[in-house]
Amino acid sequence: MNEPLKITFLGTGTSQGIPIIGSKHPVCLSENSKDKRLRVSIMISWGNYNYVVDCGPDFRQQMLTHNVARLDGILFTHEHSDHTAGLDDIRPFFFRQGDIPIYAHERVANSLKKRFDYIFTDANRYPGAPAVAVNTIEKGVSFAIGDKLVTPIEANHNRVQVFGFRLDDFTYLTDVKTISEVEKNKILGTKVLVVNALREEPHHSHFNLEEALSFVKEVRPEKAYLTHISHLLGFHDQVEKKLPENVHLAYDNLILTI
Repeated sequence: MNEPLKITFLGTGTSQGIPIIGSKHPVCLSENSKDKRLRVSIMISWGNYNYVVDCGPDFRQQMLTHNVARLDGILFTHEHSDHTAGLDDIRPFFFRQGDIPIYAHERVANSLKKRFDYIFTDANRYPGAPAVAVNTIEKGVSFAIGDKLVTPIEANHNRVQVFGFRLDDFTYLTDVKTISEVEKNKILGTKVLVVNALREEPHHSHFNLEEALSFVKEVRPEKAYLTHISHLLGFHDQVEKKLPENVHLAYDNLILTI
C-alpha cells in the first residue's frame, strides 16, 4: 500500500511575495498571517523522504520554519528566479548528505549552470560550495523519486515551457497560462490539484482566478488549492468565501495529507 503524501505549502506568493517591499496596498498591510506569502514552493514528504518543488529566494527561511533536516531532492518547474534563486542554500544539506539530486528540464539545468556555475563545476571547486546531481526531465517520460513515480505535466507560462508534477493522486501546477488537452488528460483522476491563480484581472503569463476555476472544473479533482497568489487577488478570507465548495486558497504553512 502506498504511504500517504504530506504536502507542506512552503510559500504561496508570486514573484515579489506579500507584502511587497514598501507597498501601501491594503493586502500588503494586512495583519492576517494568511495574507503574508513567501515565494511559491511546496515540500512533498512520505516515509523518510522530503522533496521540494522549486527553491526560491525564501528557501532558507522555509527550511528553518519547518525544521527540515534532510532533503532528498529538488524538482524544478522552470528557471525563473522566484523558483530557483535559493539554490545556494542547499549547502547544509550537502555537507550532511553529499550531492543533492535535482530534477529539471535540460534548458532549466543549463540556466542554473550559468547562474550557479560554482555549484556545477568540478574544477577548482571552492571548499564551501555545494554540489548537485542533475537528473534531466523530459516531456512524456515519468521518473522516480524515492520509491514513487512522478509524471511530468507540460504547460506554458506565456512563451516559457514549465513542468508540473503528478505523484499518486496529487498534482502540482504553477505559473501556467495554457496547457494542451494531452497534458490535461494526465491530471484526470487527481484527488488534490494545486494550481496558480494570480489575480482577478487577466495576465499574459498566468491563470487569473476565472481561468484557474475553469481549469479546475474541467479536470475535476476532488479538491483544488490555488497558489502563486498576488496581493491583487485580495484578502485571503474574503476571496475564500467566494470560491466553490471544493476550491480553497492555499496559504503558507498549510499542510495536507493525501
